[in-house]
Amino acid sequence: MSELRDAGVSQTARAVAAGDVTAREVVDAALARIESQNPPLNAISQLIADRARAEAEDRDAHQESGADLGPLHGVPVVIKEEIAVEGLVTTFGGEANSVPAAADAEVVRRLRAAGAVIVATTTMPEFGAFPYTESASRGFTHNPWDPSRTPGGSSGGTAVAVASGMVPVGIGGDGGGSIRIPSACCGLFGLKPQRGRVTSAPNEHLWFALGTAGPLARSVLDSAMVYDVIRGTLPSDRFHGGETGSFVAAAEREPGRLRIGWSTTSPLLGVRPDPLHVRAVEETADLLTGLGHDVRHLDLKYPDVTAAFVPQFFGGIRAEADAMDHYERLERRTRETYRLGSWVRPRVLEWAIAQSEKVAAKAEQMLADVDVLLTPTIAHRPPQIGILDNRGTVASSLVSQPAIAYCAFWNVAGNPAAAVPCGLAEDGLPLSVQLVGHADGEPTLLSLAAQIEAVRPWPTIAPGGQ
Repeated sequence: MSELRDAGVSQTARAVAAGDVTAREVVDAALARIESQNPPLNAISQLIADRARAEAEDRDAHQESGADLGPLHGVPVVIKEEIAVEGLVTTFGGEANSVPAAADAEVVRRLRAAGAVIVATTTMPEFGAFPYTESASRGFTHNPWDPSRTPGGSSGGTAVAVASGMVPVGIGGDGGGSIRIPSACCGLFGLKPQRGRVTSAPNEHLWFALGTAGPLARSVLDSAMVYDVIRGTLPSDRFHGGETGSFVAAAEREPGRLRIGWSTTSPLLGVRPDPLHVRAVEETADLLTGLGHDVRHLDLKYPDVTAAFVPQFFGGIRAEADAMDHYERLERRTRETYRLGSWVRPRVLEWAIAQSEKVAAKAEQMLADVDVLLTPTIAHRPPQIGILDNRGTVASSLVSQPAIAYCAFWNVAGNPAAAVPCGLAEDGLPLSVQLVGHADGEPTLLSLAAQIEAVRPWPTIAPGGQ
């Protein structure tokens, strides 16, 4: 049923609500696509077909009763395997856990309450430590635009499931670019929200001040619809964002005339962007000028965020490893990373979090004269799969620098940042640019990204989904 494969979140929910198709039919079609498309792509970790069908039937019965429908009624969703789904082992991309989760994470609970149907969890590298979806446990996940290339990571399985048309949307996580990097590699819209925008419950945080959960989607509106369901924190969350209003309303309104600065300068010394990415930024700057925005080149000088990022990276992995049922089952590289981070004690972590707040203040100063910053999303073209093969922690970190160069800074600062597709390059792989906003500036990013999408539509289904 190609029409269901091509439908996004809004189209799927609207079709089910109108009675054009049942939730069970939508879920059956999604499960069929997963079963046929996943084997060569390796996007799915745990398929929960029987429960998904039963859940879809409950949605249909709910609709037949005349009850109000949630905004995601009948929409199939996949979840990155670091987020708890009741009854499934929360694997974090490895084999070290064995006890199924007793309850859904709050994000998953909210999705179900809005009518979504959870159909599977998705592959990731263990603990999301590196931006390529490769692991000893899961093997390689393949980019649906070119199976010889990586889909990026760490939310690579989610990106592939959405980009190939298995499902309309999926949930990922971003601690150093892990929503934006796979979105860039796979041609998706991926917004990392403001720090404290989305709850991490039942956990107090995700990699301390660095991480957040969020959707990977094929359109700006689809992303906004999911965010309006999952956003908002609980008292148990360590971080809390400010007020923003409806994300859907932001995606549906004109952005007005904005001051937009662009730069291809890398926040990481020694990392140079691929010429294709420089061209994508320059062409987008020209496009935005033509749309009436005040666009200017910025000569940026990024502060060094190593002291803030590295302790939280090690601390996040160590905290997750300590929570595993079987430490001895962790991958060799993960155990090496754990040992290398032994110096990250609680006082060091608190100091690093305080450094993040200082970086946030400097980031606001950098953006003082603009409303939005335009940069590349990643520095390199999606590399061949196997980039992490036989590499330890240090070597894996070095080869990851081009992927995280433009993204990780904004995890430290906490600002919202979005990967926006720019079509396909001559190599047949997607192009992407990053839009960065001020603190609590997601509405501005969504309005601007939707304007770009309207005048420069991007391909929505990769060849691997045909």
